[in-house]
Amino acid sequence: MATAPLVLVLAAVLSLAGCGGRATTHHKPGTSHQEATGTSGTLLAARDEGGHRLRELPTADAPTVRAEARPDSEGGWNVHLTVERFRFTPESTGGAALPGRGHARLLVDGRELTRLYGPWGYVPAGAHTLTVRLHADDHTVWAAAGAPVQTTVRLDGTPTGPTPTGPTPTGSAPPGSPPGSPPASPPTSPRPTASRTPDPGRTVTLTISGKTVSPPPSRIELKKGERLTLRVTGDRADTLHVHGYDRELPLSPGTTATLTLVADRTGLFEVETHGSGLLLTQLVVR
Repeated sequence: MATAPLVLVLAAVLSLAGCGGRATTHHKPGTSHQEATGTSGTLLAARDEGGHRLRELPTADAPTVRAEARPDSEGGWNVHLTVERFRFTPESTGGAALPGRGHARLLVDGRELTRLYGPWGYVPAGAHTLTVRLHADDHTVWAAAGAPVQTTVRLDGTPTGPTPTGPTPTGSAPPGSPPGSPPASPPTSPRPTASRTPDPGRTVTLTISGKTVSPPPSRIELKKGERLTLRVTGDRADTLHVHGYDRELPLSPGTTATLTLVADRTGLFEVETHGSGLLLTQLVVR
């Protein structure tokens, strides 16, 4: 009889469909954002401040982000993001983590402000630092070399001093000269030679409190030959080390230490403390 074999075949097909179906693109009820369906990269145990787990990709495949903040005419800052190996996918937010897709989150002074589903955003006035972090569609944080893919910029709205205006003072007659004598000629001085002020480069300020680094560890994008100054203040004695450049700097509690270097080597370099083993930031030199 053919009925029994047919029943067995149907049972086998149903069993395979239940066990080997394709992953859904949106997480099921009861599944956390951080652990939603997605097989890309390696899900790490580490989490960011908001509890989102890090999803590691090889450095060559990981996305990158840079941020530029411009003052707005009505106050605050307009923020523009430049990303590589990444595109914004608001239509699939909450779905699986696919390489090169997702959204960005803006953290102002260490606290999350909003999400961005495109390259432009706005930050209200009064902020001091802005961190832009890239997330996958399942809300995990894209990471490389154990650190989130992010960038931090300082928002400095301090105005420059006004340029002095007014007439140039004229000379006066020498003391003892008869009334009506012409004013003395102003003293001559050597004509200044043109000089070019060296580019001060970029300055990044970091603060260490226990095991916490502020702003959180991120990537600093540099061009080869660019000058970088690190200003680090810690709460314990330690040693700052810039890997790849073999530069070290002793740290004393409560004292700001300064290290300046020229990024003359390309690659990815970690900046950490020797004693506490903290990752402070990463330098990406292109």
